Amino acid sequence: MAKNLVDFHCHLDLYPDFESLISECEQKGIHTLTVTTTPKAWPRNREVAGSTKHVRVALGLHPQLVSERVKELDLWREYLSEARYVGEVGLDAGPRFYKSFDLQKQVFEDILKQCAASGEKILTIHSVRAVPMVLSMIETYLNQSSCKTVLHWFTGSPKEARRAIDLGCYFSVNAEMIKNERHHILLKELPIERILTETDGPFIQCNGHPARPDDVMITVEKLASIRGLDTTNFSNQIINNLKELEA
Repeated sequence: MAKNLVDFHCHLDLYPDFESLISECEQKGIHTLTVTTTPKAWPRNREVAGSTKHVRVALGLHPQLVSERVKELDLWREYLSEARYVGEVGLDAGPRFYKSFDLQKQVFEDILKQCAASGEKILTIHSVRAVPMVLSMIETYLNQSSCKTVLHWFTGSPKEARRAIDLGCYFSVNAEMIKNERHHILLKELPIERILTETDGPFIQCNGHPARPDDVMITVEKLASIRGLDTTNFSNQIINNLKELEA
């Protein structure tokens, strides 16, 4: 089974078989969002995936790359009018990237403001060790009636999740989140209509290889089990959630 799957956060252009992987997603009917880490990657991604039915491309400026790529923010702004999806963007306050945190906040603020001004954007957002700040900035700078947000690989507390839910956020869940049992309480409590699935490939391993979009079925099965749901019905629910997000 591959059809009726959603991989809402995957870095397809970081695989050696980028073009054939896009074709694979298309042939298998996997609804895939290929995110970019820098705006320089946008033209090539759009060229390869732009005419497909099932693969969408997101315009990104990854927070982990902000210190070395901040000058590409102008390029990101230039391409924004071409993009409905924005990502990967956000904040990372982990030890490796904390030195650039103030700069990350400046860039993320600009991105949110530009999206709010443009309207009709769907963002996939990184929030490592920075969930309260990310939520505050979404609340302050993003027009929630016009733009929609998906929290990628969310590892915040249940209280933070409730705040995100109140802000209208969706959550994209991957296999690594499910492996960590302390997240199971949160995964059981998230509103079912706000859940999407992702692989975050190739950064996540699956059965000894970088996760590919069709590996998201593993996440669907395990998450359905955690929630006590039928896998097929749950898979259909995720498709419906995607349709609602994109409506």
